[in-house]
This record gives sequence, structure tokens and C-alpha cells, in this order.
Amino acid sequence: MDKRTDKKAGKRRRTRKENWAGYVFVGPMLIGLTVLTVIPTIITLMLSFTDWSFIAGIDRIRFVGFENYSKLFGDRVFRISLQNNLAMLLVVPVQMGIALVLAVIIDRVVYGKSLFKVLFFMPYISSIVAVAIVFQLLFHPSYGPVNRFLAAVGVKKPPLWLADVHYALPSVMIIMAWIGIGFCLIVYLAALQSIPGDLYESAEIDGARAWTRFARITLPLVSPTTFFLLVTGFISSFKSFDIIKVLTEGRPAYATSVITYQLYTTAFEDLKTGYASSIAWFLLGCVLLITLVQLYGQRKWVNY
Repeated sequence: MDKRTDKKAGKRRRTRKENWAGYVFVGPMLIGLTVLTVIPTIITLMLSFTDWSFIAGIDRIRFVGFENYSKLFGDRVFRISLQNNLAMLLVVPVQMGIALVLAVIIDRVVYGKSLFKVLFFMPYISSIVAVAIVFQLLFHPSYGPVNRFLAAVGVKKPPLWLADVHYALPSVMIIMAWIGIGFCLIVYLAALQSIPGDLYESAEIDGARAWTRFARITLPLVSPTTFFLLVTGFISSFKSFDIIKVLTEGRPAYATSVITYQLYTTAFEDLKTGYASSIAWFLLGCVLLITLVQLYGQRKWVNY
């Protein structure tokens, strides 16, 4: 009995040591997450029900209930920003489709795959400021290479691109797709390389053509990767801020304004902290809703 008791006591001591070691390693991250994310999120929720500016004292906080939320859809700039955000969601399936086609071509046909991976991934890891400056020059209405080329091929009135109300948002969407293709390509290439080659060989022996092999083998087996890119892409689309801030600042006439940029201007330019907090929580609600819809819908088309 004494030996068994000693063994159990020793096992409990080892378990406690392992638990404490785990807490030590997890602790810094947990503290950072709590201080920098959880607590500010709770404070933001409380402030969303107030009329307050962060430059005023705490004694100036005035509780207004759901007034900030009720004002959202009466705010013309907010409605435009929401519409722009919803339109920008189209970027995600477009860049994923292009990336998947490129990944299949590179994986099956092209030699020197590593070179192409680097070339396509470069825009994703490049500085947003540098990318914005380059595209400002490319899309310049008078001297940009794009309009120079269009004029050379006979287009009499080339678009003003970023300076045109109708073309500004599509221009930003083109840039975002160009930036995001590299990341999707790398992820799809990893997924394609995990597909057993004998599946394609068997299908080819059975007489399946390239499109049939792609539709019946490739698409179903990369569907988990597609779901991952879809969820993360939609979240990234709603979080788009840096490209808008550097490239257009929401101009012209709020044509490229998005919710995150309006949140920034409301909080740090208009100094309406309470109203900005309600915008932040509305944005969180949109992201959660879209993610939940995708989680429910993936049961019907994702193959694990």
C-alpha cells in the first residue's frame, strides 16, 4: 500500500509541475490577450451605449442607450461604407478562383515552382504604402501607363480610375485581388500537393478528361482549403483599412469609404468615441454573422 501511495503522490506532483510549466508558457500570451483584446472589447461594448469623447474626462460619460445604434442606418456615410464593404466581398471568390487555376497550372505543368511561388507571393508581403504609391502612378488619369496604353489602342476617354466615383471602388478591388492572389496560391499549392497522384492516374486510365478530373477530384479534395480561404478572406475584406487610408482616404465622395475607415475617422478625427464604438460592434456582428453562415453552409459542400 505504501508503494502504491508513493507512486500516486509522485504522479500527482509530476502532474502539478507539468501544469505549472504549461501556465508559465501560456501565461504571457494569455495576459497579453486579456489586456490588449478582451478588456478593450468589453470597454468598447460599454462605451457604445454612451455619448463620450476620449479627450473628455470620465465624468463626461453620458449614457444614451441604443441611440448610437439607431443612428447608424440614418448615417448616409455609414450606409455607403457598408455597401462598399459588401461589394468588396466579391474580391474574395475572384482572387480564390484565379489562384486555384494558377495553382493547378503551376503544380501540373510549370517547372521551377519555387520561383513562381516567390513571384506571386511578393505582392502579399510587400508594403501596402509601396503598393499604393505604385498603383497611384499606374492609374494616374493623365500620365499613368494604364491610360496611356488605353489611349494608344484607341480608347478616346479612358476612365479616371481612382479619381472617378464610378471606377474608384473597382480600382481598389482590383488592387486587393492582385495583393491577395499570392497567399491563396501558396495555400492551394500546398493542398494540391497533398492529393494522391494515383487518383488522377486512375481517372485518366478510365478516360476522364482534364476538366472532369478537375471537377471530380481536385475541387472536392481542396474544398477544406477553399472553406478556410473563404472565411479568412471575408474577415480580411471587412477589416480592410490600410489600403483605403493610404490610397484614397475614402475619396472621391465616399466612393471607397469602408466601415473600418469610417470608424477611424469617427473616433480619431470627429472624436466621437461612443458612436465609433457602436460602429466597431456592428462590424463585429457582421463578421460573426457571415462566419456563422459559412460554418453552417460548409456542411453541404466541404469534404473532409
